[in-house]
Amino acid sequence: MIIWHPSVSPIERKPKAGKKILAAPPLILCGSFLLFITLGTLALKLPWSTTQPITWLESLFTVTSAVTVTGLVVVDTGTAYTPLGQIIIALLIQLGGLGIMTFAIVTLIALGGKIGFLQRTVAKEAFNQTDASTIMATAKSVFLFALIVESLGMLILFIRWAETLGWQTSLFHSFFYTISAFNNAGFALSSDSLMPYVDDPTVNLTITALFITGGLGFTVWMDLWQKRCWRQLSTYSKMMLSGTVIINGVALLAIYCIEYHNPNTLAPLSEGGKWLAAWFQAVTPRTAGFNTLAIDQLEDATTALILVLMFIGGGSLSTASGIKVVTFMVLVMATYGFLERNQDIHVFQRRIATDTIRKALAMGLISIGVTWLAIFLLLLTENAPMLDVVFEAVSALGTVGLSRGLTGELSDAGEVIIIFLMFMGRLGPLTVAYCLASPHAKRVRHPEARLAIG
Repeated sequence: MIIWHPSVSPIERKPKAGKKILAAPPLILCGSFLLFITLGTLALKLPWSTTQPITWLESLFTVTSAVTVTGLVVVDTGTAYTPLGQIIIALLIQLGGLGIMTFAIVTLIALGGKIGFLQRTVAKEAFNQTDASTIMATAKSVFLFALIVESLGMLILFIRWAETLGWQTSLFHSFFYTISAFNNAGFALSSDSLMPYVDDPTVNLTITALFITGGLGFTVWMDLWQKRCWRQLSTYSKMMLSGTVIINGVALLAIYCIEYHNPNTLAPLSEGGKWLAAWFQAVTPRTAGFNTLAIDQLEDATTALILVLMFIGGGSLSTASGIKVVTFMVLVMATYGFLERNQDIHVFQRRIATDTIRKALAMGLISIGVTWLAIFLLLLTENAPMLDVVFEAVSALGTVGLSRGLTGELSDAGEVIIIFLMFMGRLGPLTVAYCLASPHAKRVRHPEARLAIG
């Protein structure tokens, strides 16, 4: 999108027209992701990256899934790719999870460069920040935070797997799974994900801690580190933390009760194993993508719950996607406030801005619309049960990576649809919408019209 504005500073001014050509920050972000997806697709097509021939579309699908930290795969990651190919995938996951702008800014700072106004604006869009002056500090904090958390997670998993897998395999597995978990990617080195560790406390708690930490969002952790007191936390942090606890708690109890007697999921496990498996399946739909139970063997009620959890997702400025927890909470509170005939919506003794509510409504409606359109197209291209199609579409848009087995059976057209959904889900429906529509202010205000609703 090109924005023409004659009143801006003369930087990059067109000589003849005397106007500035400025690409919108969301468009630059989209272009950055597309660039790395292209480079990654070429890298995975190299003969020493794979153990078997893969098509260009399969390479594109895998790379898009990695950069968008989704985890859906059309070929098995553990067998189709060499260690080099798996390292490329891990690096793409890290790049997509922490954000291309994070790496760009940290690299520029390390080289002694300066961040210009346009770069700050783009980074502000990437980090969902309102103050561009804090971007460099945020980028440094994100990078350091990720390094510390991933190092700790890698150490724990290495110690756990060293006895059974050997130190070399354990080192590589801990490296790959830590990056995949912290970035909420869900890529695994075996076709059954983490099902062999369904009742393993160390693996379950470490992996879930990694993707919950990444999914909460860096602003929340920075706020906790700086304030260290509930009363002093920002309203966003309070909403994110309380929303996460409530959603995870409700999901845990619901899955435990629904699946307790299911012979294909929880029934064969010990009591401790049941709680671990229920916990893992309750939190992994928050865009993590791993699973310790067979997703296609879950009860339909559990599947319906997981669909809602995948649609909600995690937090802003995090490695998770979805419409985000705070967006969901704002929509719920705005609806409740309307039913109560309240003029303003309050939370934690703060009034929610009208623009925030409108943005949440736009995010929700665009996400629902895109999901419905994708489901419609997939039903035309794929010969599969509707539940599997709906699950696949929601998982792709939420960049979750869970599947009921449809991914590997997708047609070429179906793969393209899922690729678009993963890309859309990672950048955010609103960001993509900004790229497609140039905003312009209305200079004339018309008389108000009251319409019949409902």
